[in-house]
Amino acid sequence: MKYARLSKEQFEELHQEFINFLATQSITADEWQDIKANKPEVAEQELDVFSDLVWEGVLTKAEYLENISPQHIYLFHLAEAQIELIGLKVTNTTIDLTTREGFSWLRENLMDDTVELFQAKKEYSEDKQLDKFALIQQGSVITKGDLFKYFDKLVG
Repeated sequence: MKYARLSKEQFEELHQEFINFLATQSITADEWQDIKANKPEVAEQELDVFSDLVWEGVLTKAEYLENISPQHIYLFHLAEAQIELIGLKVTNTTIDLTTREGFSWLRENLMDDTVELFQAKKEYSEDKQLDKFALIQQGSVITKGDLFKYFDKLVG
């Protein structure tokens, strides 16, 4: 397995897609029930293959990621040849950027001495999708990139 198995909730959300996936392999509903009951290792493999296919599709389409914690914001643009990062770090530990108040404080105090703003670029490794997946595993979420674009204009 290249990525991670989808959660039970994700499988439930993608129920119809999973049925279609099984159909492409000529596996009927009855056969699937039989596989689950009598060949659990084969069922596990099918779940893993489907999970990887879903992740591959999601990662291919992802353009922006955000990772926000109380003291930092990491904004990623998943460009064609590299990952671009805009990072913000707040050294004032009374500020929590995950709250509405903390984020409002940041907008009003971007030039404060307790705010560090930096940019970086990193080339992808041999496996671009795995690089993206690693960022998600570390807590990033896929976004439309509004925050990245906003800060890119400020620092650009």
